[in-house]
Amino acid sequence: MRINVAIVGGIPISVLIGMHYTFDKWMERQFAELEFCRYADDGLIHCKSKIQAEYVKEKLLQRLVECGLELNESKTNIVYCKDKLRKVDYPMTRFDFFGYTFKPRLSFSSIKKEYFVNFSPAIIRSSIKATSQEMKGWKINLRSSQALEDFARMYNPVLRGWWQYYGCFYKSAMTVVFNQFNRMLVKWVMKNYRKLRNRKTQASQCLQDQSLYILNIRHRDKINVYQKPSDKF
Repeated sequence: MRINVAIVGGIPISVLIGMHYTFDKWMERQFAELEFCRYADDGLIHCKSKIQAEYVKEKLLQRLVECGLELNESKTNIVYCKDKLRKVDYPMTRFDFFGYTFKPRLSFSSIKKEYFVNFSPAIIRSSIKATSQEMKGWKINLRSSQALEDFARMYNPVLRGWWQYYGCFYKSAMTVVFNQFNRMLVKWVMKNYRKLRNRKTQASQCLQDQSLYILNIRHRDKINVYQKPSDKF
């Protein structure tokens, strides 16, 4: 069950501290067998059935009213975690939490060598849009006075941070983010090197040859825009 507590006028520190006792400690006492998590006024409660979820929601509503708070009904939903084993049809099978979208996704089992449906998280669409807007603001294609080493120093920490956070789950969803950065590098190469002007394929190949392509990730937590100097251009 995805929950959200309605707090008028923002979230003061005193309220956040109060939520620890209002929600966290209360859940530990009343529903010790249930797994849950919370961040600020958002939280998740993992129930075993719809009946149990409705019961917990009713009790939580009463608890919040006693503490002078209320549930945000528009953001509090009972979600069915549909996957290979849970196949019942239900109107709501996805939710957003902490920068991720949780929903049924096609996954591959390296042990059984087969595809299956798994309920898993991946980077949320709004975060993809935010990263895209930030990269557009870098205006790499207009930085003709800078070298690839400069781009590495400026953007590696940002790209690595995105990968380490959003790439923890369902890494393939991050492809769209790094593809955009790749295209920006290709445009920069075509603009700054006369021999590669208007030659997109050749420019992409040169970046690949020099291990500059961002998709060439050899280690999970190591992303380098520029790995070695070269005079190939």
